Amino acid sequence: MYRDIHMDMYRDIIKELKKYANPEKAKILQGFFKTGKGQYGEGDIFLGIVVPNQRLVAKKFIDADLESLKKLLDSKIHEHRLTAVLILTYQFPKADKKLQKKIYNFYLKNAKQINNWDLVDLSAPNIVGEYLQSLVCHSESERRISRKILYKLVKSKNLWERRISILATFTFLRNGDFTDTLKIAEILLKDEHDLIHKAVGWMLREVGKRDQSVEEKFLKKHYQKMPRTMLRYAIERFEEGLRQKYLKGQI
Repeated sequence: MYRDIHMDMYRDIIKELKKYANPEKAKILQGFFKTGKGQYGEGDIFLGIVVPNQRLVAKKFIDADLESLKKLLDSKIHEHRLTAVLILTYQFPKADKKLQKKIYNFYLKNAKQINNWDLVDLSAPNIVGEYLQSLVCHSESERRISRKILYKLVKSKNLWERRISILATFTFLRNGDFTDTLKIAEILLKDEHDLIHKAVGWMLREVGKRDQSVEEKFLKKHYQKMPRTMLRYAIERFEEGLRQKYLKGQI
């Protein structure tokens, strides 16, 4: 009898995840991730599985094929999609250049299914950021071309693609490169979504952890028109006196 290996792998992952399901925890997560009508996570379904247990499953099925992961990403169940994303993040650093490109392209093709902030935050730096960082650029023009995708994503109508664009730059920050973070942050200053305000503020704070003078140069230019949440996140680590000056508009 013919066996669909991809379907078997998909079913095995689903079966393994069910072992860790917790209905009471699921109710809490439904509220935490704003799954109500009109909220950013509307329609998302939870099994109530904590992330450490999803990591256990992801590591057990680290060799899962992309067809199986595609089925998981198409699921309405949050933990199915998150486990697929975690598997990709475990596969990526072990892959050769050819497979890394394949994973990167697969990720971007399915970006709209990476549709909650935890899915984005746990994967965008480790896949999109790492892939773009790995490209050898000998000039500023080459760098701009290789990272052009981020400037396409940042203008997307899809909230999660915009969040991917800024979170992917976390990898660049870790390598001392602030350019794209600041450029994308500037584009997102007028974004209306709270989850983007938080993400941009977070990345600006990460810039400041590495070089506060660079962050402050950006803030002095933009802080008066930044969304309040974005500003609060960005200055969270500042000395209290300086933080209050920014909040009161006294810089």
